[in-house]
Amino acid sequence: MSHVLVIEDDEFFREALQQMLIKEGHQVTASHDGAEALSMLERVRPDLIITDILMPNMDGMEFIMELVRQSNNTPLIAMSGGRRSITSAFNLESARLLGVKVTLSKPFTHTALRAALHEALM
Repeated sequence: MSHVLVIEDDEFFREALQQMLIKEGHQVTASHDGAEALSMLERVRPDLIITDILMPNMDGMEFIMELVRQSNNTPLIAMSGGRRSITSAFNLESARLLGVKVTLSKPFTHTALRAALHEALM
C-alpha cells in the first residue's frame, strides 16, 4: 500500500489514526507538528500526508503553505476538529483555498477515512 505521514499533536488521536491506517495496510510515519514533519520530509518521501490544522509550533496551515512554497505536490488530507472560536469548517475551507482537495472533519469514521484515502491517492 502507501506510505502515509500523519501530522497530529494530540497523541491519543495520532495513535488511533496510525492504527486505522496500519489496519488498511499502509506504512505510517508520525509527527506531532508541522516543523517536525518538514524536517522528516528531508529523509522520508511519503505517498500521502494527513495533517491536522490546529497544532502548536507550526500549525497545519503554515505546513501546507511551506509545501506550496517548495512546490511539493505530495497529496494532502487536511483534518480539523476546530476550537472554540474557529470552526472545523473554516479551517478546512482555508486548507482548500491553498489547494488541499480532500478534508476530514474530526471526529471521523473509519469509513470516512477510507474514502478520503481513496480520493487523495487517485
